[in-house]
Amino acid sequence: MLKVLMVCLGNICRSPLAEGILKSKIDTNQIFVDSAGTGAYHVGNLPDSRSIEVAKKHQLDITDQRARAFSSADFDQFDYIYVMDASNYSNVVKLAVNEAQKSKVKMILEELEPSSGMEVPDPYYGGDGGFEHVYQLLDESCTVIAEKLTN
Repeated sequence: MLKVLMVCLGNICRSPLAEGILKSKIDTNQIFVDSAGTGAYHVGNLPDSRSIEVAKKHQLDITDQRARAFSSADFDQFDYIYVMDASNYSNVVKLAVNEAQKSKVKMILEELEPSSGMEVPDPYYGGDGGFEHVYQLLDESCTVIAEKLTN
């Protein structure tokens, strides 16, 4: 079974949305999707209420998710690790012990525009509109990821 991990800072805004969106586009009996944060600030918590709301607006329920911290063991568990921004990338790659592990890590928006360095903005301190923008970016990228994983 293929395994995909979505990673952001606190695992309450962007990565839970990415997890929920990708799950909605694939057969979860064939591909396992999870999410984690590079920081342990919110371990055990539900996704941010604004992420839950924007997901619900798009007919997705992400309330079964709980925040967890990324660990070096995730390199052995997952085939693909998608991070939301350069800071997440740096924090994750820092834990890699070899090139094989590093090669699993990608910026999620690079699926839309390779080598662009595009980042998913962190909507945490912004208004509700930021969550919709993040949803749209992740939805587009997860469509590409789902096509790659299922073909």
